[in-house]
Amino acid sequence: MALSNALNAWFDEVRRAKWKTMMDVKKLYVTASVISAERVVFNINGNSYRLATSIDFEKSIVWIKWLGTHKDYDRIDMLKVQYDR
Repeated sequence: MALSNALNAWFDEVRRAKWKTMMDVKKLYVTASVISAERVVFNINGNSYRLATSIDFEKSIVWIKWLGTHKDYDRIDMLKVQYDR
C-alpha cells in the first residue's frame, strides 16, 4: 500500500474515533506507542513509517507532530519533536 493510501485510511479512522482516553486509542491501535499523557506514535504502512501525534481528548483533536521513516524515528526525541514545514 502506498503511504498516501495508508495515511488516508488512518485519517478516516481517526475522524470517526470517539477517543476519551489512551486506552480507547490502544483498543483501536494495539501497536501504537504511548510516549506521554498526550503523545502517541502510530505505525503507518506496515511500520515503514511512524506518525507522532498529540491528542487532546477533551476537545477531540489530534495534531500531527511528525511523520518519517522508522529509521528517522530512531534519531529524534519524540517528546520534543514538533511539526515544521
